[in-house]
Amino acid sequence: MSDKTGEAWRAFCQSLEKTGAVILDAQSEPLERAEGFRYLTRLLRVALEMNLEWADPDFPGFYQASHVTAKIGADNPDNHYLNATVTPARRYRIRGKRGTAPILTFASKANRYATDGTMASTGELALEDMKIAKDGSFEIIVSKDKPAGDVNWLPMQDDSSILIVRQTFLDRANETANELSIETIDGPPRPAPLSPEYLIAALQRSAGFVDGTARTFVRWAELFREQQLNQLETVDQAMFQRAGGDPDIFYLHGFWQLKPDEGLELVAKIPKCKIWNFQLNNYWMESLDYRTHTIHVNPHTAKLNEAGEVTIVIAARDPGYGNWVETAGHDHGTMLWRWTGAEQHPIPRARVIKLKA
Repeated sequence: MSDKTGEAWRAFCQSLEKTGAVILDAQSEPLERAEGFRYLTRLLRVALEMNLEWADPDFPGFYQASHVTAKIGADNPDNHYLNATVTPARRYRIRGKRGTAPILTFASKANRYATDGTMASTGELALEDMKIAKDGSFEIIVSKDKPAGDVNWLPMQDDSSILIVRQTFLDRANETANELSIETIDGPPRPAPLSPEYLIAALQRSAGFVDGTARTFVRWAELFREQQLNQLETVDQAMFQRAGGDPDIFYLHGFWQLKPDEGLELVAKIPKCKIWNFQLNNYWMESLDYRTHTIHVNPHTAKLNEAGEVTIVIAARDPGYGNWVETAGHDHGTMLWRWTGAEQHPIPRARVIKLKA
């Protein structure tokens, strides 16, 4: 197969053009529309990394599918995400060296974002379940069949296609990331040259990923607007797990919408847990710009009251109390509270308040 006529390229471009309807149909406000089309360019960058540049499961490498300028599905500002392409037909070795990030998890997934917007879990491994050498080094075998011996093992299943690594920080400026690399144990000695068939398939998968991802999280945003306007009450976790969520995290999603003189106050008693955080997103479920604004709170940054509760206020300007989360020029969007490894999952009390003049 070849693309002498340019048919495959035209089909790729036409598919991206059709996905633009997701943006045009959803909103008409200038800011949201601009962010929406920027979002599609970000998804395309991620899709090409995932499906073309780092898509060979015989020669995997870790890349970032979510980071400061590429954001998907309420990406966590406290996380450093890594992904790698794999196949259950191979065995892999991950080598690592512990940093100081308090949480480190590994997961194998069946990535179906390009078809039905899901990313089912096919294996999980957390730091607390791993054997770590005294010098902080470790190895993990990733395979479909359990390896012999007492080793760290991340399972795969018949449809596993991607690895997701989450490193969660409390104080990113002063904590160090884990050093990680991945290699195939039983793969060929060198990769094959790029073929037309490989490229065409990669373009098709990339266009599908952009479309499937964009549509999935618009559906989520509209669902949260309908059911959780200015509140956090998503108790059923099944939808989030199907989309690739961490099983150790209890997700409380919601939709916020405020007038210029209003704020949304959230109050919660912190249960015993590994970590927690709250973040603000735009309509497209991208975390707001945490490079230049304070758009999230975690145990390191939070100030608690005398009762041991945390009060978070979402507002365009400083409310004068609690933990202020900036709206960064937006008047609505989605939001997310995570309880990680928590014994209980309290739903924060929420109320709209008037800001002082």
